Amino acid sequence: MSEKEKLIELKNVSVSFGTGKKEFTAVKNVSFDIYKNETFSLVGESGSGKTTIGRAILRINPVSRGEIYFKGQKINGKINSALDKEIIRKCQMIFQDPMASLNERAKVDYIVSEGIYNFHLYKDNAERKDKVEKVLREVGLLPEFASRFPHEFSGGQRQRIGVARALVMEPEFIVADEPISALDVSIRAQVLNLLNRLKKDRNLTYLFISHDLSVVRFISDRIAVIHNGQILELSEAEELFRHPLHPYTKALLSAVSQPDPEVEKKKKLFVYDPSVHDYSFDRPVWAEIMENHFVYGNQRELEQYRREIAQI
Repeated sequence: MSEKEKLIELKNVSVSFGTGKKEFTAVKNVSFDIYKNETFSLVGESGSGKTTIGRAILRINPVSRGEIYFKGQKINGKINSALDKEIIRKCQMIFQDPMASLNERAKVDYIVSEGIYNFHLYKDNAERKDKVEKVLREVGLLPEFASRFPHEFSGGQRQRIGVARALVMEPEFIVADEPISALDVSIRAQVLNLLNRLKKDRNLTYLFISHDLSVVRFISDRIAVIHNGQILELSEAEELFRHPLHPYTKALLSAVSQPDPEVEKKKKLFVYDPSVHDYSFDRPVWAEIMENHFVYGNQRELEQYRREIAQI
């Protein structure tokens, strides 16, 4: 992995909300890299800090401590206007709820064009319309849909409009924040296949945010598991499913539905209990247990994880 080009780097990033006694730290000392042309997935329960990290990378949420880099340039805190514009153009977001993220009073033509209007990324109106038509076709929608309003579309079609709105800016990096969780099961595979195809066609890099490990298995290159703002485990996708180490990862995996009803009926759910960790004197660290497989734990736990790996 080391020879790959780093597109996004997070170094000891913390994000807090409120001040004084009401201060709440949503993300705690998080570090990871996202390589160019990969899908890096962030998985955890609701409220674990996944979306906060995505929004921090896009400069929506300010960072309390640490640094975020895009192509080697620091992008959190105060930056010059030229870099700010580059980040807005090159880093886009696909939102969770296609109902709430589209302006119901605007036609699809304006919704998709809004970014290129703001940055005047077209010579004339004919070129703008051509860009909208091309990107709608690319996401599997008809060009004549441009004259319609969002309420005239299904949830899956609305999410495709959201994808088109991001793509028209010609980004390099996209934060996909639970992009299929609000969709019917039958539509989810279509949107995942669309995202995978666009990644190849456009050389995109994704931060894919989800609470569902069964979904991210088929789209991810690497997966990070997050709980209460802390990343607990990170490895390549198949490695995480074959050899989960942290008890929280095991709990998430135990909740994944099995296609065989008999297996599903007999499976045992593993409930994560944070009190199993005694960090009062043996402080936890972030350690590489095997190549490209990292886990958070104290020395006693890390030894146990190494024994587990050795027995495989």
